[in-house]
Amino acid sequence: MTAESALDVSVKNDTIRVLLVEDDEDDYMLTRALVSARENANIKLDWVDSYDRALEAVARNEHDVYLVDYRLGHHTGIHLIQEAFRAGCRSPMILLTGQDDLTVDQSALELGAADYLVKGRIDAQLLGRSIRYALRQAIVLAEVAEKENKYRSLFERSIDAIFVADEQLRFQDANPSVERLLGYSRDELRKLNPARLFTDLNFLRELRFNVREHGQIKDFETTLISKSGRKRICLISVWAVEDRAGLPEWYQGIVRDITDQKRAQQDLILAEKLSMTGKIARSIAHEVRNPLTNLSLALEQLKDELDVDNEYVTMFTEIIGRNVDRIGQLITEMLNSSKPRELERKRQDFNSVVKSTLQLISDRIKLKRMRLEVQFAAEDCTALLDREQVKTALLNILVNAVEAMEEGKGVLVVKTTCTDDNRVCVEVADNGGGINEADRKRLFDPFFTGKSGGMGLGLTATQNIINSHKGSIEVESQLGQGTTFRLYFPK
Repeated sequence: MTAESALDVSVKNDTIRVLLVEDDEDDYMLTRALVSARENANIKLDWVDSYDRALEAVARNEHDVYLVDYRLGHHTGIHLIQEAFRAGCRSPMILLTGQDDLTVDQSALELGAADYLVKGRIDAQLLGRSIRYALRQAIVLAEVAEKENKYRSLFERSIDAIFVADEQLRFQDANPSVERLLGYSRDELRKLNPARLFTDLNFLRELRFNVREHGQIKDFETTLISKSGRKRICLISVWAVEDRAGLPEWYQGIVRDITDQKRAQQDLILAEKLSMTGKIARSIAHEVRNPLTNLSLALEQLKDELDVDNEYVTMFTEIIGRNVDRIGQLITEMLNSSKPRELERKRQDFNSVVKSTLQLISDRIKLKRMRLEVQFAAEDCTALLDREQVKTALLNILVNAVEAMEEGKGVLVVKTTCTDDNRVCVEVADNGGGINEADRKRLFDPFFTGKSGGMGLGLTATQNIINSHKGSIEVESQLGQGTTFRLYFPK
């Protein structure tokens, strides 16, 4: 029988079972006389005369309230209360002392004693009231504990990341979902400055302002950084819990990770853009290639009729030929950039793929007198990749990085890592002029380009290749400081 069920039984039967722990028989007789008074008729008193027998009785859990004498041979009543609570007893215990001793009384209450009574000053009414009060208090505490355990269980088992914070949004408590999302333990979160979790401190300031100003904020979108450095797009909802005076006492919040949802939306948007690009490309190919072919054939025929020894004739026919070929090449690029990639994936060393791609750009780096810094992951970076497709995707990034930097001053940093979520990553950072936020959001749009003479399909093709691998790409840039691309591929 649990302590709570024992308390419930006592209420239903209206009989309070009390155990007196007292090694003096005379004191037992006096207590029994007080309990025998008419106003205490519903109290049934039992007695044990030693510390060890008291523990045996506590283990049987047959009593609703315990009256414990402070002096129990080599032990004290406080020791008994401690041992009983360690054994799981939740029935209330009242300490009986021989004289007023504030130190003893305070110790007893701090350890969980329901009350204390001074021998010689107890009458039947006081004893009965103390027993009934202790029992009622224990029932209320048991109900509170049950509710607390229920809500604690909901808190701990919730799939949603739930936290409790102070007015500065510093963590006071967090459930396991928060720990999994951010990578910090509960103790680490309590000591953590929340600014470390935000990619931009202004987002934290805005969040704090809204919570203080309005008492709550719903679905505040921001990017959080986990302990391992992984960025997650999240929706944060926070609301104030007020005290009796209506003032915010603490704050409760929920964090929802929408990174995968956002990625799926972006993939869908990209698929629609590529589909539209494909339609445009096929339409152009249909409408342009036939006349282009006729133009090429006519040019060859015209060469037979013209004076090939005339340098001007030769120069102009070569210009026409080169541009005919260029138009055909552009149409092919448009078609290839929008087509779903058919991959030939094989398990191979990601570092090797990156190194072989860097060789393709090494001459251009030397020619522009730029410095290349590389850092390859020491651990196993084997992944399931289409080698040539990945090289094409990475080459587009590397070429853009080199072209963005100033000749003689450029520094290109290439680094590979293996992430905690079973992915490989290559990071390409340059110290060029950077990209403004508006252009950064449009980088992967078909036909968007910041270069003169470019078609704006290189990065579109890169993202198409990465998406075909079920990977992802991140871009960070600051004007005047440079740009960083991170390409992720699943192992």
